[in-house]
Amino acid sequence: MTLDAVQTLAVAGVVAWLGQIVCRRVDWLARLSIPGPVVGGLAVAITLLALRSAGMPAPEFDTTFQKTLLVAFFATLGFAARLDLLRRGGPQVLVFLGLCAVFAVMQSLVGIVVAQLFGLPSLFGVLVGVTTLSGGPATGAAFAPQFEAAGVTGAGAIAVASAMSGIVLGGLLGGPLAVRLMRGTAAARPSVPSSLGGAAPVATSAPASVGSEARKATDALDEVPGERRVFGSVVLLLVVIVGGQWVSAGIERLGITLPGYIGAMLLAAIAVNGAEALGRWRPSIAVLDMLGAIALSLFLAMWLMTLDLRQLHAVADALLVNLVLQVALIAAFLGVVFRVMGRDHDAAVMSGGFTGFMLGTTATALAVMRALVERHGAAPRAFLVAPLVGAFFLDFVNAIIITTFINLLS
Repeated sequence: MTLDAVQTLAVAGVVAWLGQIVCRRVDWLARLSIPGPVVGGLAVAITLLALRSAGMPAPEFDTTFQKTLLVAFFATLGFAARLDLLRRGGPQVLVFLGLCAVFAVMQSLVGIVVAQLFGLPSLFGVLVGVTTLSGGPATGAAFAPQFEAAGVTGAGAIAVASAMSGIVLGGLLGGPLAVRLMRGTAAARPSVPSSLGGAAPVATSAPASVGSEARKATDALDEVPGERRVFGSVVLLLVVIVGGQWVSAGIERLGITLPGYIGAMLLAAIAVNGAEALGRWRPSIAVLDMLGAIALSLFLAMWLMTLDLRQLHAVADALLVNLVLQVALIAAFLGVVFRVMGRDHDAAVMSGGFTGFMLGTTATALAVMRALVERHGAAPRAFLVAPLVGAFFLDFVNAIIITTFINLLS
């Protein structure tokens, strides 16, 4: 049985929805910030693996909409690149981004060493390094076809295995590693820098603004958007997706190879920074965030449903060794992050977020940071700097790093 594009999209929606229900009801999945669509998509992939292994018929899917959904998600990340937020974060945003970029390169170098030890292509190390650990499942999915074309057999299955393992490890280790930095230092006694509103009493639990999502922590929420703004936001996203294709094509004609979503991200960044000129027709960031979340959920469910998990068997040992070395690397590097970011409570919380970013996803990082402030006190500077880096800038830098490695090693 072969499902057409619309039927496949509908199945992906049901799978993502069921995965979200499971994640809400299973406490440890919620605590680790495991994406619901990943849980649902993997369940389908494992079911199809069992059917094929038993010689039974399995459905085939038409993934026509898969690429468009991916580009739509990364385009909505581009709308997070607001210059006013970057100015508000100040130099620390650039410093934290620089630390993330340096570590992303180190991740890939470690992965390359592991690949050579096991006789695998060097690009295997890049795939299980910056692409899926720092990049997460969405970036892994975006680049998997390029790695497959460059000789990494089963790149899609490897990407999801590496990314999922990283999310789990990031969620489990981010808090303990940050607490280790707090002990015996002034970091255990949080304070609010004067640049962020002056001194404030130490909180025994996180205020609502600290426990909210990244955008809520850095900017006022949109008012409830009316039909005009919702429609305008949808139209703007569609225009950015189409226009991004032209931008990406123009970049390729210059001889520069970048992932197809970069053009849409750039256009979205330009659009959001010129939004005030649109007046009442300016886009709703809240609506764009929701559209991006929906696009990512549908994409991940659709992508995972079509994976051939049988290809993981040959690289299981290499994946395990790589994860052990990556955890050791980040545990050592966190001391650098802590010192560079100020050796205080906010720096310790940012270090926990750094673990979440570099092993998992932005959601993992925020979950770790929320848990830290609920137990050890508010860290407003951490919630200003870290989400800004994770919401847009890290994905853009990762794309450049991954593309550079692919071009050098292909």
